[in-house]
Amino acid sequence: HVQLVESGGGSVQAGGSLRLSCAAPGYSFDHYCMGWFRQAPGKKREGVAGIDRDGATTFYANSVKGRFTISQDNAKNTVYLQMNSLKPEDTSMYYCAATWRLLGVSTWSPEANYDYWGQGTQVTVS
Repeated sequence: HVQLVESGGGSVQAGGSLRLSCAAPGYSFDHYCMGWFRQAPGKKREGVAGIDRDGATTFYANSVKGRFTISQDNAKNTVYLQMNSLKPEDTSMYYCAATWRLLGVSTWSPEANYDYWGQGTQVTVS
């Protein structure tokens, strides 16, 4: 029963940056693959980025590739999402998720593949 705690959301102007954090106090992230998802009002939840157990293999949605970077600090049990060149269409509630499954290019993005979810942090870009 992994508890995920997200932080770092806020309101920024277009072109600005934010860094989201997701921590799992008392748990080791090297046992899990992690993902970031987002959901805007009236839209389905979509995968934004994923990172495998090794902390090196990463996956990105085409809409954020080149602008967002997912990374992992095992010593701090924290996964990050660095968000640069933000656009109004990035406005959404962002969720951190964890899974014991090994992820690949075709399996990182389905939300059904994840076992644990954070409460979400709001990102608003204007």
